[in-house]
Amino acid sequence: MVQELTEDNLQEIVNGNDKVVVQYSATWCGNCRIMKPKFKKLASENENVTFVIADAEKFPESRKLADVSNLPTFATFEGGSFKNQTQTNKFEVLKELVNEVI
Repeated sequence: MVQELTEDNLQEIVNGNDKVVVQYSATWCGNCRIMKPKFKKLASENENVTFVIADAEKFPESRKLADVSNLPTFATFEGGSFKNQTQTNKFEVLKELVNEVI
């Protein structure tokens, strides 16, 4: 299952879950829209990991948890701490990132 942030509270989610994968996106980002169903597919296959979509423009505090300089950016967190990230529109690269935390 994928949670979409409705408030700027990603830090709480990261602190409250052992493994978290975040897609930073924006409504205007075409590659973000392309990657969203692929991100949701990975979420459905990895129920022991929390998947979150964060609008990088609406939620600046959540954005600060990773180095978001391009969209989409995908970041992983484990044990409440930042682990890794990538900026990609390729499913294979995203899957490799997720495999690091499963």
